[in-house]
Amino acid sequence: MRFKISFPKESIHTEAVCCVGWNSSEEIFSLGDDHVLMKWNLITSETTKVCELSADIYPIDLHSFSRNQGKKQGVDQLLVTSSDGRFHLLGKNGRIEKSVVAHKGAALVGRWSHDGASLLTAGEDGQVKIWSRSGMLRSTVVQGSSVVYSTCWSPDSTHILYTSGKTLVIKPLAPNTKANCWKAHDGIVLKVAWNYGKGLIVSGGEDCKYKVWDSYGRLFYSSFPHEYPITALAWSPVGDLFCVGSYNTLRLCDSAGWSHCLEKPPTGSIYGLAWSSDGTQVAGACANRSVILAHVIERRLEWKNIEAVMTGRKTIMVRDVNSDAKDKLELPERIIHLALGYKRLVVITPAQCYVYLTSNLNTPIIIELREGCVSVVILAERHFLIVERSSMGLYSYEGRLIATPKWPATALSYDSLNVMHITLSPETIALRDNADDKVIHLYETSGDGSTVPLSLTLGVMQIALSQAGSAADRQLALIDRNRDLFIATVVARGSIHRKIEKLGVMVQSMCWNSSVNMLAGIQDTALTVWYYPSVLFSDQRLTRRTTVMKDATEFGKSPSVVSFEGSHIGVRRSDGALINSCISSHITILHGYTASNLWQDALRLCRALKDETIWACLAAMAVKAKHLATAEEAYAAINQVDKVAYIQHIKKIPLPAAQLAEMSLLGGNVQDAESLLLQNGLVFRAIMTNLLTHNWNRALELAVKHKTHVDTVLLYRKQYLSAFDKTETNRRFMQFTNEVDLDEDKIEQKIAFEYEKEKSLVH
Repeated sequence: MRFKISFPKESIHTEAVCCVGWNSSEEIFSLGDDHVLMKWNLITSETTKVCELSADIYPIDLHSFSRNQGKKQGVDQLLVTSSDGRFHLLGKNGRIEKSVVAHKGAALVGRWSHDGASLLTAGEDGQVKIWSRSGMLRSTVVQGSSVVYSTCWSPDSTHILYTSGKTLVIKPLAPNTKANCWKAHDGIVLKVAWNYGKGLIVSGGEDCKYKVWDSYGRLFYSSFPHEYPITALAWSPVGDLFCVGSYNTLRLCDSAGWSHCLEKPPTGSIYGLAWSSDGTQVAGACANRSVILAHVIERRLEWKNIEAVMTGRKTIMVRDVNSDAKDKLELPERIIHLALGYKRLVVITPAQCYVYLTSNLNTPIIIELREGCVSVVILAERHFLIVERSSMGLYSYEGRLIATPKWPATALSYDSLNVMHITLSPETIALRDNADDKVIHLYETSGDGSTVPLSLTLGVMQIALSQAGSAADRQLALIDRNRDLFIATVVARGSIHRKIEKLGVMVQSMCWNSSVNMLAGIQDTALTVWYYPSVLFSDQRLTRRTTVMKDATEFGKSPSVVSFEGSHIGVRRSDGALINSCISSHITILHGYTASNLWQDALRLCRALKDETIWACLAAMAVKAKHLATAEEAYAAINQVDKVAYIQHIKKIPLPAAQLAEMSLLGGNVQDAESLLLQNGLVFRAIMTNLLTHNWNRALELAVKHKTHVDTVLLYRKQYLSAFDKTETNRRFMQFTNEVDLDEDKIEQKIAFEYEKEKSLVH
């Protein structure tokens, strides 16, 4: 990936260009020391003089705001700060609608909030102020002694980040809350930007370095010193890239900090940078009186044996690495997004979506876009999801619109949405709530259009849905703020409850396998592969036995898992290098056998391999599928004697429904076992199940509800307390003990009668 640099043929400004902003994805505003506001059209190459400000206004910063970015009407208002301490609100035609004295000395920064309801300014007087949209002062947030060279809003607009000498400060807007301050650079910090999508911070200073931080001040990346101080920074809208500007220097970087490319254009100092709303272009304000335009090209995607490279603004080279066959695709408009997977190449332009079959690139399916400004594209096996600026569409690969998901009003912010917070499977869409990051909304693509919330105790950083298997097997993997990895079942119907269990700790990134339900992740200092994550819901004690860990030192600092195809795992190093790691292909074969109910073939494979990890996976799979014979042999192979004995006990149970319930108990799923028994009318078994697992309150509740075996529950409770020399303290049990006669002989006869009745049901 790199920048393709271009300049207008003629420099219109007569003095240095101080600041730039976007009117739409095809038009740029520029403002310079010559007091002229220009508009540049990138399609027609026309330049229009919008207005000329008065001679006493020397602009320093410009920020454009639009409620409908990507549409033709362009910006609503321009915010301009100047050297006389004022900020100015300009309309679409360049007319100054309001000028406000904001600071003593120059007003160095002016930023709209993300919703456009307010704005902030900062200046040489060390103050940061928040104003209403109409220019009324709301509060003076910061009153410092050092110049504030740069400031910005947090992604949720509840904090502000500003520079103070060599330090960075995150100031909450809520009263009586403490600010977070840390030393960031060895020189004065000149620029700072906060990622709207991922929440990362990038800063640049006079020490000629740029650094990447999280919102707690933890350093993720520090660059080598440049030749000159960093004078401009900007994040892409999605948050996967940022660009750095310095004297005759423009650099494109990944969100992890590593550099994609370094350009040395003859610009002089670059005073400001701004991304287009579609994240494909960057405009820069240059000291040599020109506007620099950089287009992101050479995006590279890989899927199995297919490689797609964006070689130009409108061209893509597709190559089959097996046969070395190459195809060149030429689009009528510039390319905004690419997505490759599941034998499809999806290409997005400003007006259309092209769906190519990788085996036939000659006749694409063409879909007309509704808004023409796409921010996210996600592929699944049967369909793909397109997220535009104010809508979302689910399409089949034949071009048919399947659904337009509707989310709760506060759940979705299209501007900040990225692939970490939304995921797609063949029948489900999962989305992290924008207002409350502890809530995940689940949407069934074939349902009635409603969403189901899944609430957690901590904020969620990343979510991903499994891709293989049926809807009943669908699982959601998520990483919370503590970097704990959880697995949740997606389907919750009837008496089957949605479950969520912890799978790992200190997990930095994760990725599902595209063809089977395996999960790979970077866990602490190891690359960890969970061969069968569903083991959490069948037998948790086998979790470690079904996990493989590889030393991750070869991947360097802060690697991330980017792909998991077949037995190959793609890991991105912090320096941008992509390293492939392999696992045994036998586990994939085992998944295929068990998914097709070929248990004898699965047993033959495990007998041949004699691998305890493979045997443990088979045991967990057999327990989940309720296949007793296979589970017995698999547990015997890994020396789980207690499990083997319990399975032999299950085989002696005459009722098939009771056997299934006992298999659920084998995996520790008491609720599932009880549900199965109650569905089949085995109330006595359900009560005994809770008694034997010491769920006393639930056992008494069932007995009272069904008006049977209350005395049995009380007797078991009494015997349990006597064994530990304890007295009854539960008021509910004390109440029934006084009302029910506990005759041990009669109760034992009743229990024996129930078991005999089960045998008669079989005959």
